Amino acid sequence: MGIKRYYATKDNTITNAFEENLLTRGTGSNMGASDILETFVIHGQTSASINARILVEFPIDSIVSDISDGTVPSSSVQYRLKMFNAPHAESVPYAYTLKVSMMSKSWTEGRGLDMDNYSDAGVCNWISGSDGTAWL
Repeated sequence: MGIKRYYATKDNTITNAFEENLLTRGTGSNMGASDILETFVIHGQTSASINARILVEFPIDSIVSDISDGTVPSSSVQYRLKMFNAPHAESVPYAYTLKVSMMSKSWTEGRGLDMDNYSDAGVCNWISGSDGTAWL
């Protein structure tokens, strides 16, 4: 069987990193309209070592339909996430590990762009997934 590609339907970067003033966290910021996804850790800012999360949604209904139709086998399938590096001047780690988890709540992508000052507040952020509905 050949390769079947599924493309993300929406994505966002959310953060709990401190803003430039080092007093306020960017937990209300939204970066859903940015053309890149960014994950990072700013050492010393948090004991949990999490400063950003990437959210990506794929067309699960299409995947399930393709499995039902026999377009995609129901077992012995490998799914691979293919992402590319955007050119930038920042240093990058030699190696890292990302934890990938399936989300059980829906979320709204948002229209934020600011990945430096976290000035674009949006409906999907570190605290809530959509319209003030908390993640928990």
